[in-house]
Amino acid sequence: MPTDVIAGPSLKHDIDRLFLRKKLVALAAPVLVIAYLVYVFFAFDIMGLAARARLDNAAILVSDMYSYKTHVTRDNRSGKTSVAIEGERKGAYPDGQGPDWVTFAGQTTLIDLGAGYEVSFLPENRLSVIVPGYGEITAYLDGRLIVTNLTGEVPDWISLSETRMTITTDEGRISLTRSKTEVFNYFTGWELFFFTLDSPYYGTSLTDILFGERIDPARLNIVGAAQDFWHNKMWGHSQVAWALFETVLMAFLGTFGAAIIALPLAFLAARNFARLQSIRFALRRVFDLFRGIDGLIWTIILSRAFGPGPLTGALAILLTDTGSFGKMFSEALENVDGKQIEGVASTGAAIPHRYRFGVIPQVTPVLLSQVLYFFESNTRSATIIGAITGGGIGLLLTQAMITQKDWEEVTYYIILVVLMVMAMDSVSGWLRRKLIKGA
Repeated sequence: MPTDVIAGPSLKHDIDRLFLRKKLVALAAPVLVIAYLVYVFFAFDIMGLAARARLDNAAILVSDMYSYKTHVTRDNRSGKTSVAIEGERKGAYPDGQGPDWVTFAGQTTLIDLGAGYEVSFLPENRLSVIVPGYGEITAYLDGRLIVTNLTGEVPDWISLSETRMTITTDEGRISLTRSKTEVFNYFTGWELFFFTLDSPYYGTSLTDILFGERIDPARLNIVGAAQDFWHNKMWGHSQVAWALFETVLMAFLGTFGAAIIALPLAFLAARNFARLQSIRFALRRVFDLFRGIDGLIWTIILSRAFGPGPLTGALAILLTDTGSFGKMFSEALENVDGKQIEGVASTGAAIPHRYRFGVIPQVTPVLLSQVLYFFESNTRSATIIGAITGGGIGLLLTQAMITQKDWEEVTYYIILVVLMVMAMDSVSGWLRRKLIKGA
């Protein structure tokens, strides 16, 4: 009886202390999270980031993704005027020709931007711009200087200095420098995506190609259209298709090469198959080394050793995944059911046969699932690796970003990468069902 009297207050004290500790933990967790978020807010300068944000530049970037611009350019030294889509030679109109909103009249070029905006390239490097609601802006070159009729404070949509004038409107942009006078007219869409200007199929409809008369006497319409689309000089569809193939090939070689190498090594790293602890310890540290170094780091190292190329990217994936597969495969082998191995051994089977028929069937679903998942993930990673090694769609994507002008091409490549990842997801899912479930 005295024991119960003594134990009662002690037990109550312990319970109260336990509940108090739980309350403190429950209170401390959100406090720590809030403190960390406050630290991030100041350490990462969130307010400064908001102040530095240029939403106008972001809007221009977004518009460039679904639109293109046609350049009308006059060389102020030679007086020659040219028209080119995106300012590229591959998208240039023949000399003296252009879209219907550009009119060539001797030494004068008239450009109708629409909505009342008109630009005129006049003789002697003179420029006239009519802006509705503002009036006419004139400018010309006087030696190295630009002389205009603008007086006082100019509007914010006009940028003016002694050597450059830029007029930005809703219908287009006009630029005048000492070397050239240029007009940028924006349109929605991806111009020349199917056919370039030199193709006889440019401007024709799908109905005309399929059911109309032969456009090119030397080729059937469907054959000629397919050839001109595939060899499009502006968008390079054939090169893009090959780049996608290289990207998938990098992921395939790296992933399945790593699986082939990691499987036998995993037996030596599994506790129930390798009796020597020193071998297990050494292999596991090797696996830690390979997977501890990110694939991008391996890519840079291998690029210095072997030079750029898709094979270098595949090797980078192989090294990283060998470490990951070695760890996962060895853990899967350590969890196999020993009774199945004993059953195979009771038939008098040799050790390789015990592994083949007693171990591999048990771990195959897990191993295949992991390998296919990594293959799907590496297809996406190979895009970034290709940007470093100079192979695959990643190289084209990087080049398009560096130019800072053809963001519709960047959008095109991004869409293809997303579709490629979606396709690999569907294929890997189908393979998992076929190989693992057999249905």
